[in-house]
Amino acid sequence: MSGVPHTRKHLESFQNSLVNQFYRLRLNEHTFMVLIAVLIGVLGGFGAIFFRFAIRFFEGMFFQTWDYSLSYALKLPWYIKLGAPVIGGIMVGPIVYIFAREAKGHGVPEVMESIVLRGGAIRPRVMIAKVFASAISIGSGGSVGREGPIVQIGSAIGSTFGQLLKVTGSHLRTLVACGTAAGIAGTFNAPIAGALFAMEIILSDFGISQFSPIVVASVSATVVSRHFLGDFPAFVIPQYQLVSVFEMIPYALLGVLAAFVALAFINLLYKTEDIFEALPIPGFVKPAIGGALIGLMGILFPYIFGVGYDTISLALESRLAWYFLLLLVALKLLATSITIGSGGSGGIFAPSLFLGASLGGFVGTVVHVLFPTLTASSGAYALVGMGAVAAGAMHAPITSILIIFELTNDYRIILPLMIACIISVLITTRLKKDSIYTLKLSRRGINLFQGQEINILKGLRVAQVMKPEFEVVRINTPFNKLMDLTVTSSHSNFFVIDNQERLIGVVSVQDLRKIIFEKDTLEPFIIALDLMLPAPRFFTPEDTLDVVTMLFSEMNIAEAPVVNNREERKIIGVISKDEVMRAYNEEIFKRDTVTSVSSYISSLETFKSVEMSHGHLLCEIEAPGSFINKNLKMLDLRNRMGIEVILIKQKFNPEKKEWQNIFTPTPDYRFKFGDTLLIMGQKDAIDKLKNSRFKPSASGR
Repeated sequence: MSGVPHTRKHLESFQNSLVNQFYRLRLNEHTFMVLIAVLIGVLGGFGAIFFRFAIRFFEGMFFQTWDYSLSYALKLPWYIKLGAPVIGGIMVGPIVYIFAREAKGHGVPEVMESIVLRGGAIRPRVMIAKVFASAISIGSGGSVGREGPIVQIGSAIGSTFGQLLKVTGSHLRTLVACGTAAGIAGTFNAPIAGALFAMEIILSDFGISQFSPIVVASVSATVVSRHFLGDFPAFVIPQYQLVSVFEMIPYALLGVLAAFVALAFINLLYKTEDIFEALPIPGFVKPAIGGALIGLMGILFPYIFGVGYDTISLALESRLAWYFLLLLVALKLLATSITIGSGGSGGIFAPSLFLGASLGGFVGTVVHVLFPTLTASSGAYALVGMGAVAAGAMHAPITSILIIFELTNDYRIILPLMIACIISVLITTRLKKDSIYTLKLSRRGINLFQGQEINILKGLRVAQVMKPEFEVVRINTPFNKLMDLTVTSSHSNFFVIDNQERLIGVVSVQDLRKIIFEKDTLEPFIIALDLMLPAPRFFTPEDTLDVVTMLFSEMNIAEAPVVNNREERKIIGVISKDEVMRAYNEEIFKRDTVTSVSSYISSLETFKSVEMSHGHLLCEIEAPGSFINKNLKMLDLRNRMGIEVILIKQKFNPEKKEWQNIFTPTPDYRFKFGDTLLIMGQKDAIDKLKNSRFKPSASGR
């Protein structure tokens, strides 16, 4: 353990040296970001190549061939089809649940969460865990895609670079998006789609200030990918054309059907996740169960294994029967939901393409049989269906349209593709606010678009409002003692405990007052045990106040007991309805006040500050990179620069995995990624602090 501080010291020294080298080049911020974007793009490209070869390696290990294909899988014996996904699940479980939980699932929501809640900070270990977990999942036959993992891998590369260079705020978020764009561009050979995916889905922002580095990273990754993998589209498709204007009607119908398939995909995926979450077995075992179910399906239908590009190509070439295409839609919906829901690792974009190709092929076959002279072959509809289902699931029409264009390199189908994608997105956004990515975070109570919790009370815990004053009586407390307490106590309930001091019930003062006139008759033989009711509900200090509020509204009680834990049940306090409402009102007032001040400051020109007296400014800035992991005592801003830190807005605490309140910092508080500071000081000092973002701090020299 003595070597840990020594290692940390060397790491900080390396970071400061690296930052110094860039600063000595006297680069402006834009040039700095572009140069870093090139490095991230190159590394992202190599990351995409490595990930694809990792998938190929595990396919060889599980299916005994380095050139896995659908035709090969169809000939495999049943025990390999069954066993490969099971063994893959056994391997993935420990990686996800022991090494990095963020590697579970499709990965994109975790990147979006890091962008909004942690200022773009991602643990470097996520990159390693995601590579192996997803490569094993896909290589063993898991019904998932490559794009989710490569987004998380590329984003982790960008975030790691940014943290090494002590970049923070919008710059770190941009570098994460550069990693995302590089990953998508490198794995799909699609530079435009990579950049747009990062801006439309990850950042939800097309701001021009972020555009250049992201495009540079995307192009850099594509250059690397094309050099090693070649310059060709992901799918080789036959010649398509729009036969007649009449075809716009079936293409529009396809957009409607694609919307409902996308909605079914979203709902089934998270329903399956809930089912596996409720299973009373260790989490690391669940991927193996999911693998067994995938294996059973794959014995008869190996079409569902892996990313499914071979099956998509068959649909594009019009080589599958309409009824089989319809069956594949149902099978893929179930298979992908089981793989991800059970704890496997992989993306949902390739399954969306699979679903769209199968649905489009089905619609195209039917339409072509009914109107052979007015419609194109079913392959054209399969191509449009790919984009329409992906757009509906992701709520991202622009990315879907352009990524399909780049994957196929065929412009002639762009008009029906646009119509179907827009219709699909209009319907899905109307019927479901969240996309397949954002729903995962909304279910945790996180609204990415507002950057705050949907329910304020989810961020407040019982420990913050409970009172240690309460009235306790034992089960054998006599009736006359209880009657005395109704007069002397200020509490409306007396909590009954047994000889081991476990909470077992409650005696209501109201109930006691109802029988006060029968005191003489009842006094000789009535004790607390006879009058108590079982405790309707109790809480622990870690419970959130939204749950408490639901109990108060359902049971019409004024206060509830708080116990140390659910096993021992020793009462340590009480929580009342009045205290919950007071805490709620205080939190609303605090957020409204600070939001108003922040909004006013943020709306100002140039410096985003308010001028005070004697040349002082009240200013809101994001914590500079040199502040991260340092406290106010170490920085000594008051003595060195005459700057006072008044408030800190910390969006998310990764250790406690909860939202933080706005607070006044103590001298020992260590700054974290995503912190926003409300500071006051002389204009010159604040300008100096703002311009020192890429410099090492004095303590780090």
